[in-house]
Amino acid sequence: MVIIMKAGASAQQIAGVVNRIESDGMRAHLSQGEERTIIGLVGDERPVDAEQIEVLDGVERVLPILRPFKLASRDFKRENTVITIKAGGQTFDVGGKGVVMMAGPCAAESREQVLESARLVREAGANALRAGAFKPRSSPYSFQGHGEKALQWMAEARERYGLALVTEVMAPEQVLLVSSYADILQVGARNMQNFPLLHAVGYSMKPVLLKRGMSATMEELLMAAEYIMSHGNYNVMLCERGIRTFEKYTRNTTDINAIPVLQELTHLPVIVDPSHGTGKWEYVPAVARGAVAAGADGLIIEVHPEPSKALSDGAQSLTPAKYQALVAQLRAVAEAVGRKLLV
Repeated sequence: MVIIMKAGASAQQIAGVVNRIESDGMRAHLSQGEERTIIGLVGDERPVDAEQIEVLDGVERVLPILRPFKLASRDFKRENTVITIKAGGQTFDVGGKGVVMMAGPCAAESREQVLESARLVREAGANALRAGAFKPRSSPYSFQGHGEKALQWMAEARERYGLALVTEVMAPEQVLLVSSYADILQVGARNMQNFPLLHAVGYSMKPVLLKRGMSATMEELLMAAEYIMSHGNYNVMLCERGIRTFEKYTRNTTDINAIPVLQELTHLPVIVDPSHGTGKWEYVPAVARGAVAAGADGLIIEVHPEPSKALSDGAQSLTPAKYQALVAQLRAVAEAVGRKLLV
């Protein structure tokens, strides 16, 4: 349930309600809007008497949240969550009026490749550099990433070119290490329901890019976000990266429906990955344009200086020139729907 405080409720009144909730064995999560504070209850609500809560000082009313995801629900927070990223000498918001651009290679292959990729995507138009230091691969014999060495290359690229860093973390024991370098922690599709990892990134309080699992429903994605948010980390971005269907002409099927549906269900920003959603660079621009038109808050796109030589996912990577042309198209699409690119 959620407790809606009266407009102008004092800090003392809010603290009184929080203390009451915690005395009943619940955890209180505050959402402070422009006019009102909403207090979400997390835990077993059965001992809580809503009528007794409603008579506390400063309380306007108590409402149930019927959906299984509580903190991620629009019932808990009506306003869009805006996540502010400060990195590389720049500050930008995810979930605001602008569309964020994240771009870079699938994997950090060498220092030279990372620095060149960062320079090229920054010049073409990107807020964040994406690259993998740890790579979850279907085959144990495929390239698995360079680990901390790759994180160091990416940190150097941030300092040189003023880009935020987004990279995947695969296990709870990696969270502390990756957090010391990255500005945004990515939880990949294969790990969307790795619950120990979700708890760990929740405790980190770092912004999290949570990718939808290959066969996950939207509700399952939101429940995964709930794990992270249950620790007080509300800096979660949901990523639609394509789901597995019976279609063979693309790697996955990009669920454009997910953008407006998620934005109705949740206050969290929605990012789209057209690279994994299609698996073929030829289709990436069209799907990227469609995602922006449908209301996506950002895109994460694979860009490689030489896709034919990429150690992973070269077939879905744009060249820097193609990425630059796409950014120009996306500016026009964003403007047509009343938004703008942040680059």
